[in-house]
Amino acid sequence: MIRTRTALRHGRTAVGVLLAGAALAACGSGAPHQGSAAVVGGEQISIAAVESRVTGVRDAMAAESGGGRTTERSQLVRRTVADLVLNEVVAKALADRQLTVTDGEIDEARESEAKMLGGMAELQRDLLFKQSVRAGDVTAFYRQQVGIKKLAAAQGKDARSAEGDAAIRAALTDAGAKLKIEVNPRYGQWDVRQIGLTNTVSDWLRQPAATAA
Repeated sequence: MIRTRTALRHGRTAVGVLLAGAALAACGSGAPHQGSAAVVGGEQISIAAVESRVTGVRDAMAAESGGGRTTERSQLVRRTVADLVLNEVVAKALADRQLTVTDGEIDEARESEAKMLGGMAELQRDLLFKQSVRAGDVTAFYRQQVGIKKLAAAQGKDARSAEGDAAIRAALTDAGAKLKIEVNPRYGQWDVRQIGLTNTVSDWLRQPAATAA
């Protein structure tokens, strides 16, 4: 089931991995996938953007814990790629339904959870160590969370229910198929139906067309 952070004690957003914000750059000239972690709807998520976010998360964890507590790098890299792709899938699903997430809704969700945990500092620490979300990505995290819940609400369903989960999955599966997602095989492959990364490897760098003899 796709879980949302309606309350921290009710579990975290799933679908493989859901966390943080996006760092996208338009595809340039040359090999279409060179330097890409993924291509989503024709837009590139660069390896550099993924590595920058991973380094930022690990540095924040080390600083907060005195250098003794970080997440294993390869796991965090894969999680980051999946999350950045998912952000775009959620955005597409919302746009297709003419739904939006407002700054006020993001603030309300964040403040509600901060109150539950005893303050913004406690919330940020919880997000950092449990969700690998650094301070600069908190807004994007809640944009994704609120957006996922809205996909269920648009069908009159609660995101925490089986019916809500099914509605969300249907919306995200449809959006993912439309975006024609390609992921660098070092991170796996995006499974449209599972709405997450799998370990299946396929060709990545497109080969030049064969020339006539």
